[in-house]
Amino acid sequence: MSENDIETVLPVEEPETEATPSLSRAFGIRSWLQDLLETLLLAAIIFLVVNTLTGRYQVHGQSMEPSLYGNQYLIASKVTYWLHSPERGDIVVLRPPAGQGSIPFIKRIIGIPGDIVEAREGKIWVNGIALNEPYVSAPVAYTNRWIVTDGMYLVLGDNRNNSSDSHAWGLLPRENIIGKAVFCYWPPEHWGLIPHYSYEELRKIQ
Repeated sequence: MSENDIETVLPVEEPETEATPSLSRAFGIRSWLQDLLETLLLAAIIFLVVNTLTGRYQVHGQSMEPSLYGNQYLIASKVTYWLHSPERGDIVVLRPPAGQGSIPFIKRIIGIPGDIVEAREGKIWVNGIALNEPYVSAPVAYTNRWIVTDGMYLVLGDNRNNSSDSHAWGLLPRENIIGKAVFCYWPPEHWGLIPHYSYEELRKIQ
């Protein structure tokens, strides 16, 4: 057999293609999009949960001075009153009654269902007991008497003589109470928990 009769076989090299790099890029883009969508979905869920359980509100006017001031921004807990009824001394965000506009009010609960509340002698009396109210701006300048019926609440501003509240428009239905104000997050100098109050003089006779 001559040298010319010997067949030689050379390895065949596969042609270079863009297929593999393109596939990697496609998987990379798909993975990035999946991460983005999962992040956006999680953010949306958190947003919905937070807004279902809480709300953010701005204080308008001077009706709650000196406890709260105009232009403070507050967080109110909606879930609090899913667990128990509103209580005396709570500062609450509420939908104003008919004819009082659409911007939420913020007031303090003074009378709960079953209470008899009086404004006289410069003080607020609940069931015959004069309340100790260190948070008010001045003694009450008006007189009135309310019987708080089932499903209703009596709410007053801490700036008693300069507040649109129950002394002006009557008792507040329970369904108008949005939530309990719990935290001030702006401005920085007022950052902190909202000052609610507990009436020990009433607890002693309960």
